[in-house]
Amino acid sequence: MIANLVTIEDLQEFRKELVEEIKTLLSQRQPAVSERKWLKSHEVRRMLLISPGTLQNLRVNSTLPFTKIGGTIYYAYEDIQKMLQEHKQDTTFLKKKRTAKSFDDPVEPPKPALVKRVKAPKYT
Repeated sequence: MIANLVTIEDLQEFRKELVEEIKTLLSQRQPAVSERKWLKSHEVRRMLLISPGTLQNLRVNSTLPFTKIGGTIYYAYEDIQKMLQEHKQDTTFLKKKRTAKSFDDPVEPPKPALVKRVKAPKYT
């Protein structure tokens, strides 16, 4: 039985070849979602973490423009970014509301409601 020994030089050469092959594969990859101009429905749903019904509501309400070619619906990446910016919530009023206390301060429990005790009538 013939045994092949692997030397350190062999491993270093293998590493170099592997790194070069990975670089070649990465240069041939498809562009990332944010680099593409048009996205399909499943890509938009995955990006926004929404259900098909929610995406349909965005279309029906004209919140998110789309283009339909055949049976495939496409969304412009720029339109998605624009929709997100337009619906961005302003939270400055939330910060002003708690200026007197720090967020680390414990919140006081609600005070119990005052209940007047009434004696039950005695039946004889």
